[in-house]
Amino acid sequence: QRQFAESGGGSVQSGGSLRLSCVANGFTLESRAVAWFRQAPGKGREAVACISMAGGSIKYVDSVKGRFTISRDNAKNEAYLQMNSLKPEDTGVYHCAADYTPCLAGRPIAPDEYDFWGQGTQVTVSS
Repeated sequence: QRQFAESGGGSVQSGGSLRLSCVANGFTLESRAVAWFRQAPGKGREAVACISMAGGSIKYVDSVKGRFTISRDNAKNEAYLQMNSLKPEDTGVYHCAADYTPCLAGRPIAPDEYDFWGQGTQVTVSS
């Protein structure tokens, strides 16, 4: 069974840091791009960042640039999202996703292009 499992969420104060991880089980991550999305209460799903299958191309949405870092370890079949200088507006459920879709600077990170999704991990940032 193909599964994606996120971990690392929690509650922190504004300015704090968290590192999210996702592990792919039952499928190989290295041939797929990985993206992180988040969904705040009452809002739609928002793209956060993506990384190409070999890690050579990375894209961030403007709101997290300079604060978040996406990375991957294909040998471990894992991907990560390091989140620093967290703000209350970063609160939400964070999901990782993977698929055979390009991650390019000039291309939007579209959730409907990703078929493999995790259940999500809650991130809460208090002011």
